[in-house]
Amino acid sequence: MPATCPCRALDEHKPSYAQCCQPFHLGCQDKTVLPETAEALMRSRYSAFVLLLEQYLLDTWHESTRPQDLQLDEELEWTGLEIIKTRSGGAQASRGVVEFAAHYGRGANAGSQHEVSTFVKEDGAWYYVDAL
Repeated sequence: MPATCPCRALDEHKPSYAQCCQPFHLGCQDKTVLPETAEALMRSRYSAFVLLLEQYLLDTWHESTRPQDLQLDEELEWTGLEIIKTRSGGAQASRGVVEFAAHYGRGANAGSQHEVSTFVKEDGAWYYVDAL
């Protein structure tokens, strides 16, 4: 497991994976530890992409838009997450939007994926719904 949490690789403050996303990844299925905000879920999902945690991604994907299965590209190297803007999505909200850029590399090529993702909170748990 990484020392620094993947979702904070570009941040000045770099918490450990154990202090940041790992508790969400470990507590997801039994819902013992859940992200409190849409942004926290977004960050934990980014870290799950980095660490190839397909089941976590499926478990945090809303049932209305969740695919049957997921095949992650093991050759893609995620290099950092940049949160651009959040709307709503706080601990007391039921909906949220997170705009972000996820940076990656593949061999000598680098790029980024820019999204505006929507999230919904149901029964105390945040779920990814879709993205523009």
